Amino acid sequence: MSIPRLLIGPEGLAACMAGDDPPVIADCRFVLGDAAAGEQAYARSHVPGAHYLHLDRDLSGPRGATGGRHPLPAPEVFGSTLARIGLRPGQLLVAYDDSRGAWAARLWWLARHFGHTDVCLLDGGWGRWTALGLPVTEDVPAPAAGVRELWPAGGSTIDFDALSDERARRALHLIDSRDPPRYAGTEEPIDPVGGHIPGALNLPWSSACDQAGRFLDADAQRERWRATGNGPVVVYCGSGVTACVNLFSRALAGFSGDRLYPGSWSDWSARQDAPVATGPEPG
Repeated sequence: MSIPRLLIGPEGLAACMAGDDPPVIADCRFVLGDAAAGEQAYARSHVPGAHYLHLDRDLSGPRGATGGRHPLPAPEVFGSTLARIGLRPGQLLVAYDDSRGAWAARLWWLARHFGHTDVCLLDGGWGRWTALGLPVTEDVPAPAAGVRELWPAGGSTIDFDALSDERARRALHLIDSRDPPRYAGTEEPIDPVGGHIPGALNLPWSSACDQAGRFLDADAQRERWRATGNGPVVVYCGSGVTACVNLFSRALAGFSGDRLYPGSWSDWSARQDAPVATGPEPG
């Protein structure tokens, strides 16, 4: 089977599903403020054979005193999750949601971070699949017996202490992936402090794709990143989830070596000694 590099269209996924080695499919729909909504939508209708993965239960670890709202799951726990949905080393994993990649990109990034590189997103997500009239079902596949063979990838994350040090030495390009009002500190619906990490540029994750959830082509993705040059970046958002869309954009543009600050603003803003900038400029 020909494995897409990063994206697969609905027709391509349908063809792969009918092949000799079908992919494992993960439905990642989720709604902030209503943690049950995505799973309820999945129960009503989903891509045939898709397993549901919940942002809080499956794509995040337990919260601690620090580390933000969506810490990374432990390697062995995430490995067990992928084994439960039947994934084998070298098998294609396809993730989708109905939120322009906001949650599916988290699975894409986690899989690659822990060593499974054969993973892509369904371009246009659930909305495009259903708009094309492709099959849907209510049937929930049974847990499968996959193979747990994952390991943390070195260098793809940065923690608070290392970020503080590199920021002080001006040794990194730092990108805030949230919407401009949250970046500027004029709105903050979730965290106790508004604003951004001083020095961070604002590049909202949502501009990586069109309104229908289809990702911009490689040239357009490179244009998004023109201001950062060709070197690696550190990306954050509210809690390390939608920042993964920007990391996906970077991959589409052909960049590598980028890092995620998993705790993101929910970790930074909770620390009393962390400096905060407000307004539309990096500060």
